Amino acid sequence: MTQGAGEGPVVRTATLRDFRVPPYAQVPVQSGEPGPSGTPADGPSGHPGNAIPDHEPPEGYTPTERDLPVINRGDTVQVRVDAVEPSAPDGRGPLYAVGDVHGYLDELVAALAAQDLIDADGHWAAGNARLWFLGDFTDRGPDGIGVIDLVMRLSAEAAAAGGYCKALMGNHELLLIGAKRFGDTPVSSGAGTATFQAAWLLNGGQRTDMERLQDVHLQWMSRLDAVVEEDEHLLMHSDTTAYLDYGSTIEDVNDTVHQILTRNDADECWDLFRKLTKRFAFRDDGGPQAVRELLSQYGGQRVVHGHSPIPYLLGEVGTEDASDDEGDTGPLVEGPHVYADGLAIAMDGGVTMAGKLLVVQLPLDD
Repeated sequence: MTQGAGEGPVVRTATLRDFRVPPYAQVPVQSGEPGPSGTPADGPSGHPGNAIPDHEPPEGYTPTERDLPVINRGDTVQVRVDAVEPSAPDGRGPLYAVGDVHGYLDELVAALAAQDLIDADGHWAAGNARLWFLGDFTDRGPDGIGVIDLVMRLSAEAAAAGGYCKALMGNHELLLIGAKRFGDTPVSSGAGTATFQAAWLLNGGQRTDMERLQDVHLQWMSRLDAVVEEDEHLLMHSDTTAYLDYGSTIEDVNDTVHQILTRNDADECWDLFRKLTKRFAFRDDGGPQAVRELLSQYGGQRVVHGHSPIPYLLGEVGTEDASDDEGDTGPLVEGPHVYADGLAIAMDGGVTMAGKLLVVQLPLDD
């Protein structure tokens, strides 16, 4: 895009040629066999989850090479994209929410593309739209680190386009952080002695994610907020009222969560993980009142959450392990589940059980 005098610098839009596969994503395989993204091992992958800027790193993101120091935000170069005219009088674009991804990178790319949020090369294409991920990027699925890399890059590209792509803290982010920081250190548990490492493995932890996990990923996850309010939607990961234990305002909750992670105390982090793993507070007879308690405390007209797969909420399945041993194609999920007297919207479509990875625009038409 060319601009006249006094209109600012020339803007260059990055293309797929500007991206390369980071070293940690190059999984050793025999020559000629498919790599982690389905491409030949002796050729680079064009998968959006493996694409990082080669010579123009976006603000807040660095290539996650093993020996590369984390770059301070003030030292990075911001990605520039063509300006997009705002679609609303206040300059804010449409609002979207994304349910639990759990390492299913290909499904995420397809769902984002279906909503025209990214282009064919995996770059931000939604101008000033606002996109919120509701947490749980890793575990159970094949490429959690690829998911995190994609979200981090889209965050920079969206900001440069006048929109934003942001994310909330899920219980699996807490679990991965704890497994990396504390490993087999015993922690106090209501059921006796536990460890983050054991809990992470039991909850679908992928060793390939741990091998590729770098400081930049840990720092990014540790800074995520737990609760936000957007357009009268109270966004959070877990369908629990346990957030009330951490503050009387949204700001208090987020500050408390950040402080706990900064203090780096294994027992305190475990307690936070345990509380944000609770679920189903909005499902039964007392559900509407539980939602109202959160809304009256933090604001908003509806709670939007992930964490509990919609098939769970509907009582359709009893396990998150997808099975097609008898031709079972998994639960049918058409879209978000609105319940608790219309006050709650569940966004985890059960991608881990052959359900659906949901990306939807808010407010819902219902």
